[in-house]
Amino acid sequence: MASLLERAFGGLVMAAVLLDVFLTVLYARIGTGLVADRAAHLTWMAFRRAAEGAGARRGAVLSFCGPVVLLLYVLLWALGLTLGAGLIIHPGLGAGVQAGNGPTPTDILTALYAGGSSMAIVGASDFKPTTDAYRVVYLVHSLIGMTVTSLVLTYVMQVYGALRQRNTLGLQLHILSAQTSDVGELLARLGPRGQFSGGYSHLVSLGEAMAEMKEAHHFYPVLFYFRFEKPYYSVSAQAYLALDAVSLIRSTLAGEETEWLKESAAVEALWRVAQLLIVTLETTFLPGDPVVLKAVDPRERQRWRAHWERSVSRLAEAGIAVAREEAAAQAYIDLRAHWWPHITRLAPAMAYRSGDIEAHGAEAS
Repeated sequence: MASLLERAFGGLVMAAVLLDVFLTVLYARIGTGLVADRAAHLTWMAFRRAAEGAGARRGAVLSFCGPVVLLLYVLLWALGLTLGAGLIIHPGLGAGVQAGNGPTPTDILTALYAGGSSMAIVGASDFKPTTDAYRVVYLVHSLIGMTVTSLVLTYVMQVYGALRQRNTLGLQLHILSAQTSDVGELLARLGPRGQFSGGYSHLVSLGEAMAEMKEAHHFYPVLFYFRFEKPYYSVSAQAYLALDAVSLIRSTLAGEETEWLKESAAVEALWRVAQLLIVTLETTFLPGDPVVLKAVDPRERQRWRAHWERSVSRLAEAGIAVAREEAAAQAYIDLRAHWWPHITRLAPAMAYRSGDIEAHGAEAS
C-alpha cells in the first residue's frame, strides 16, 4: 500500500510539473502559470530587498533578476521531474530496477539518482529496468525528459528574442527623442516645420512594435522581471512616451495641416495598445484593481501644466503650429489623467521612480 501511494504521489508531482511547463511554455498566456509564476514573484521580491542595501549598485543588482528567474524555472522543473521519477522508481529498487554492478541500494537518494537518469536516454544510467512495467516507465520518463528539455531550450531562446525586441523599441524611442526621452523633442523631430508625413511612418512602426511587445508579455510573462539600469528600456518609460505623444498631438497641435494626424489610425492604435499594455501588466502583477483617477491633485495638475508648456515651446521652436490657449492645456491634462495613474503604479513595481520614467535629459547609451 505504501509503495502504491509513493508511486501515486510521484505521478502527481510529475503531472504538476508538466502542467506548469504546459501553461508557461505552450499555453503561454499571462497569469496562468502555477509554480513558476509564484517562484518568479518571490525571486523579484528577494532581489528588491537585496537592492535596497546595494546603494549605487541598486540597478545592477536588479538587472540580474530576469536571468535568475529563467534559471530558477529550469531548476524547478528539473528537480520536480527528478523527484517525481524518483518516487515512482523507489519502490522498484532491487526488484524491477537493478544496479548494473553489485547489490542495488534502496535508499531515497539512490532513487532520485535513478529517477533523474531515467529522464535521459534509456540505458544511459547505472540502473536498468528488469521488468516490462519498469521498461515502460523508463521509456515514458525518457520521452518526457527529452520533450521538456527541447521545449525549455526553445522557450529561453524565444524569451531573449522578445526581450531584444522590447529593448530595441526603447532604444528607438530614446534615439528619436534625441536621447532625452522627452515628448516635445520627439514630436519636434517627427514633424519638423509641421511636416508629419515622414514622421507618420515612425508612428505606424511604433504602434506595431508596441502591439508586438504587448503580445510578447502575454506569451512570456517572465519579461516583466527583466529590469535594466537604463530607464528607457522599461515598459513604463516606453508606454509613457507613446501616451504622452498622443496626448500632446490630440490636445495641442493646431492648424488644418495636422488635423489628419489627430484622426489617423496610427495615433489611435498607439493610444489604445500602450494603454492596453500597461493595464494588462498592472492587472496581472500588482494587487488590487487598476487605478481610476477621479480628480487630479492641484500640485500634480501644476506639474503637468509646466510639462505641457515646455513641450509647447519646443514644438513652436521647431516650426510646428500649436494651440496655447487654456482649453488646449486642459485637454492635455484630461488626456493624461486617463493613463498617468497606471504608470505611477507600474513604474514603482519595477523599482523605478516617476523621475526616471519622465524626460531625464541626454545620456549615453
